[in-house]
Formats: sequence, C-alpha cells, structure tokens
Amino acid sequence: MYKKSPQGWLKHWDFILLDIIVLQAAFIIAYFLRMGSGNPYENFLYRSEAVVFILCQIAMFFFGQPYQAILKRGLYAEFTRTLKHVCLVMLLAVSYLFITQQSASYSRMMLVTTAALYFFLDYFARVLRKWWVLRKNSYADKRSMVLVASLDDVTDTLHKLMSSPVQEFTVTAIALLDTDLTGETIENIPVVGDVNTVKEYLCHEWVDEVFVKLNSEDSYPSKLIDDLVVMGLTVHLSLDIMERPLSGKKYIERIGDFTVLTSSVNMTSLKQMFYKRVMDIMGGIVGCLITVLLIIIIGPMIYLKSPGPIFFSQVRIGLNGKKFKIYKFRSMYMDAEERKAELMKDNKMDGFMFKLDYDPRIIGSEKTGKDGKPKGIGNFIRRTSLDEFPQFWNVLKGDMSLVGTRPPTVDEWEQYELHHRIRMATKPGITGMWQVSGRSDITDFEEVVRLDAEYIENWTIGLDIKILLKTVLTVLKNDGAV
Repeated sequence: MYKKSPQGWLKHWDFILLDIIVLQAAFIIAYFLRMGSGNPYENFLYRSEAVVFILCQIAMFFFGQPYQAILKRGLYAEFTRTLKHVCLVMLLAVSYLFITQQSASYSRMMLVTTAALYFFLDYFARVLRKWWVLRKNSYADKRSMVLVASLDDVTDTLHKLMSSPVQEFTVTAIALLDTDLTGETIENIPVVGDVNTVKEYLCHEWVDEVFVKLNSEDSYPSKLIDDLVVMGLTVHLSLDIMERPLSGKKYIERIGDFTVLTSSVNMTSLKQMFYKRVMDIMGGIVGCLITVLLIIIIGPMIYLKSPGPIFFSQVRIGLNGKKFKIYKFRSMYMDAEERKAELMKDNKMDGFMFKLDYDPRIIGSEKTGKDGKPKGIGNFIRRTSLDEFPQFWNVLKGDMSLVGTRPPTVDEWEQYELHHRIRMATKPGITGMWQVSGRSDITDFEEVVRLDAEYIENWTIGLDIKILLKTVLTVLKNDGAV
C-alpha cells in the first residue's frame, strides 16, 4: 500500500498545533489591546469563541487541506495560502456569532485585530517552522526506493529525483535494464542487479517502492512489473514517450477501461470551479437587480431616441465553441448590423474583432459636445458600460462568467486561426484581462489573444477578484471606458 509519508496529517501535527497556538495567542493579544487588561477565558462569550476558533481550524484542516505540500511551497505561495486559511477560519467564526445571535455583543474591533495578528504571526511561524524542518531534516523516516533504469538514464534520473528540497524517500539501490553491473556503484549508490536478478534483492531487503524509468528505446518489462506488484511493492512508472510530447499541465485519470495521461493548458479542481460558480451566482443576482433599475431609468430614453426593443440580443461563441445568445441594452440603431459591412473598411481590429473610433450606428452619435465627441444616449451607456448589465442574466444562466474572455461573434469565430481558439478554453466573461489592460489602446488582436491566454494559463479565484477590482477602478477612472 502506498502512503505519501510527509504529506499525511500525522506528519503535519506540528503545523496543526502551531496554527492553533498562534490563533489563541492572537486572540489574547487582541483582547488585551481592546480591553486593556483581564483574562478573555473568564468571559463566557469570549471563551466560547476561543473554542470555536479551534473547531474552525480543525474543520479547515479536514475540508480545506491547508497543509497540502506545505514544505514545498515558496514564500509567496505560503503567503497566499496563509491568507486564504485565515480568511476562511475567521469567516466560519463570524458565522457562528451571527447564527447564535451573539455578534452584537462581541467586539468587532477585536475580531479584526485578531484576524490581522493571526495572519502575520501565522505566516512567519509557518516560514520559520518550515526552515527548521528542512534544515534539520526532521521527517527522517523516509521511504526506501530502488531505481530501475537503463545505464544512459540513471544519472539524469537520480538528479531529477533528488532535485526537490523535500525528500520523502531515499534511493538505496539501482538495477539496470540493459546491462549487468552488479557490485558496482553509480553516484555512490550500489547496483544490485539487472532486470532478471533484481527481484532476489527486492525479496529480501528493506524496499518500500520501485521507480522504473523507461525511455523510447527500452522494451516494457511487463514480467518484472507484474512480479513487483505481486510482491506488494509500490511501483512508479515513468514513460519517456509520455513525458515529452504533451505540453501544458498533465495528470493521470481513468477514461473507460483506459488509464490515460491528460494534458491541458490549465487544470482546476471541482472546489475551485464551485467557488467561481458561487461568485458568479452572487454577482449575477446583484447585477440583475441593478439591471431592473436601469430598465426603468434608461429604457424609455433608448426607446424615445430609437423606437424598438430596448434589449439587443446576438449569437456569440462561448466555452469550447458552444453558441449562446448574449443580451445587452441596445445602444445602436435598429439597422446597425446591416450597416456593419460598409463600415468594415474603418475597422481598427483587422477583422477578428470590430472597433471604430467613431461609430455612426450608435444611438444619438450625431450629437456632439464642445470637445467634438459624440454625446448621445448610446454613447453614454457604452462609455459607462451600462449596456453590459443585461449580461448578468447570461452569468446566472451559466453561459458566461463575471470574469473571462470576450465572446466573439460568429463571423469573427469563423476567421480564427488555430492559436486563436485558446480564447474559448474558458467561459466568456463580462470583464477580463484584456478589458483591464487598456482596451481602448489595444488594436492588435494578437495582443488580445496573448492577454486572454495569460489569464487562462494562470487562472485562480484570486486573479478573478483582482480583475473585478481593477474593472471597477478602470470604470471610475475612465468614466466607464472599459
């Protein structure tokens, strides 16, 4: 049976205990700063909250996996993971106060102070603990591993196996696939046999796992691997032919009766997608409520200036090429689509997208201000991005997300080259990387594709939140021009 030794909770009892101690210390310090003196554990309200803090941390351990690969995380990764952990623990603790109707009696300033102290103290405590563990090599009961590879691959494979700063195993012996050098050493590790004789060593020595490295010229040692499994050993099989061709991020999964290596530009967990969908639903509900108010305010203005429906719908291309109908407030005259062809010669985006400096199809565009810029109702709702609000209905339906890529029209989609299709690897969004990177200044479609690809390859919930905040700031700064 394969056990991932240092990543199990028994190996991280010290980090669990460390988090509990740090939060209680932050709680005591915050109480002293807020109250001036006294023992927080003497007060029933604060004593019960201290217990709730511990229960929340235990719940986060089981459901949030805060210590997964903790020894391999860098300073920035630890910073973000600690911040997420602290926010979730405090959110659970605050929820308890609301559910028990004790929030009015509990000091809000103390909660904020506790959260801030907990974050900073916990981050530095984790960093120091990891430094000590790695320096002292505290997790000493490493697994014993035997490497099986061809002579040409042994040295390079050893270096790659030992490249991680956290070593969960020790390579205790080597067996060669293509020659017999029994009795010799490679990188100070003894060679104990070849493909035919190594089983005798494995049968009578302490060995937890076997790592088999095959290149494209090695024949598959099916008899050896079957025997290793029968012996109860854990076998790690690395196939050179599977390592090289597939770019992107990879993982192993089952499809039907096949075990396959899957590759994609990015991969997300069900938990991450759940968080994103929850954020979309919450944002979609708020956006739809605002849209109802906008219908009352700007709906009549649109109709009086250009009689007809106040909403505009159009077929767009969504996730992986799926067609859907997008909704906007109508900012153009009714014949806008028919006039698009004659205006194509002035397009700034080389056909893959459509953008004009001055678009006569916009409602009221013939009216200009002292600066010569159009001042019609259509220009106003586009400049302030009010025309985008009906898309919150698309977000609620699941066709779109709050953050994503701009959905192309069908005619734009039909012109795409192969590398352009990466834009459709995620749900289209109301806003995105391109919009907050200076949409009005970007006229090169390849730059749009590059920004969208950067978003997809590096997507996290944190990145979505960052883009949403930048969208708000951009709208306020540029009077809505996103």
